[in-house]
Amino acid sequence: MNHLQQELLLPGGSRLSNRLAKSAMSENLSDRQHAPSKTLINAYRKWAEGGAGLLITGNVMVDSKAIGEPRNVVVEDRSNFELLQAWAKTVEGTGTHLWPQINHPGRQAMEQVNAELVGPSAVPLRLGGRKDATGKIPRAMTEEEILATIDAFGRTAEILKDAGFTGVQIHGAHGYLVSQFLSPDANVREDRWGGSLDNRARFVLEVYRNIRSRVGESYPIGIKLNSADFQRGGFTEEESMQVIRLLSAEGIDLIEISGGTYEAPAMMGARRDSTAKREAYFMDYIEKARQITDTPLMLTGGFRTAAGMEEAAASGALDVVGLARPFTLYPDLPKEIFSGSRQEFPAQHQTTGVKAVDGFMNIIWYEAQIKRLGKDKAPRPELSAWGVFLSYLCLILGKKFF
Repeated sequence: MNHLQQELLLPGGSRLSNRLAKSAMSENLSDRQHAPSKTLINAYRKWAEGGAGLLITGNVMVDSKAIGEPRNVVVEDRSNFELLQAWAKTVEGTGTHLWPQINHPGRQAMEQVNAELVGPSAVPLRLGGRKDATGKIPRAMTEEEILATIDAFGRTAEILKDAGFTGVQIHGAHGYLVSQFLSPDANVREDRWGGSLDNRARFVLEVYRNIRSRVGESYPIGIKLNSADFQRGGFTEEESMQVIRLLSAEGIDLIEISGGTYEAPAMMGARRDSTAKREAYFMDYIEKARQITDTPLMLTGGFRTAAGMEEAAASGALDVVGLARPFTLYPDLPKEIFSGSRQEFPAQHQTTGVKAVDGFMNIIWYEAQIKRLGKDKAPRPELSAWGVFLSYLCLILGKKFF
C-alpha cells in the first residue's frame, strides 16, 4: 500500500497524511435549527479514528432559504459557532483533515422545505420523464441575488475556517446550483452569467475568488466537479476540461471528479466496461484530466478493493482515492487497508425494481447507517431498505423532519 500511504502536499502548503478520503454523503442529521447534531458530530469522531487523510462532510448549506433536505446543516452566520467548533475538533490529534462541503441547491431543493426555488434560469428539474419534477418552476435569480449568493459561499467558508475546519469543498457537481450555472441546459441566461462557457463558468470562479479572499492563500479549497452531466444539452466533457484549466489557473487545491445529475445519475454507478475492470466510475476521464493539470485530483466512485485503490493511486492519474458508501459499513477502512486486515469493502445496493425509487432509497439507507455510527451502533448491512424508506416517509408526512 505504498502509494496510498504517501503524504500529499497541496498547492497552498497543507499536507494530507495519506491518499484515502471519505467523500461527501448526505447525512440529513442536523437538529431542527439546522445546527450539527450530537449524532452527526459523533459520526465524524468515529471516522476520524479510522485513519483517513481527508474527511469531506455532506452538504452544508450557505442559505437557510435554500435547503436540499430537511435536516441539512446551514451555516450562514455564527449562531451555532460552538457546535461547529465541536464538529471541527473531532479530528484533533488524528492527522486527518476535515472539510465541510458547502453548497446551494438552486432548483434542486426540496419543495416541502423551501418557500420558492431559484436557479440560473426558470428551467424546472426533470425526473422520470416529468418536466416539472419538483412541482415548482424555479425563479431565475437576479443579478443582486447571484452576487449575494457568491458572498454567502465566502461568508460560510470564513465562519467554518474560524471554527477550526481545515479546509472547505465547493459542491460544483450533481446538478446543484454551481453545476446548474455551468450547464447550458439549466442555464439559458443571456447576460454575463449565461451563454458562452466563459460566462457560465463565471459563477464558480467568483465563488472560488470570494472564498479565497476571505480565507487566505494557504487555506485549502477544493471543488467537486462533474466530468459531464450525461444528458443531452448539458455540461460536456470538453467543457469540464476547460473549467479544470480555469480553476487550476486560479490555484485551487483539490479537484474531485464525479459526474451526472439527479436527472441523469451517473454518480450512482453507471460506467463503461473498461473502467469497471479498474473499479473507478470515471477513470477514463481523470486520465485525460491529468494531461492538462498538475492540480491534485481526487476520484470517487466504484472503489471496492484495496488492490484497486492502490493500482489507481500508483497510476499517477489521480492523487487521492475517494470512497463514500463503504465508509458507512467500514468506518475503520483506512486502518484496515494499511494493516492488511481487510482487502475488500463491498457496499450494499438496495433495489426494488423501480428505478425512480431505488436511487432515493439508497440515499436514505446510507443515511440510516451514518445515524447508527453516530449513535455508537455497529453498521447493519442487513437493515431493511423498505423499513428505512417507510420510516422516512412517516417523518415527512408527520412533518417531524421539519
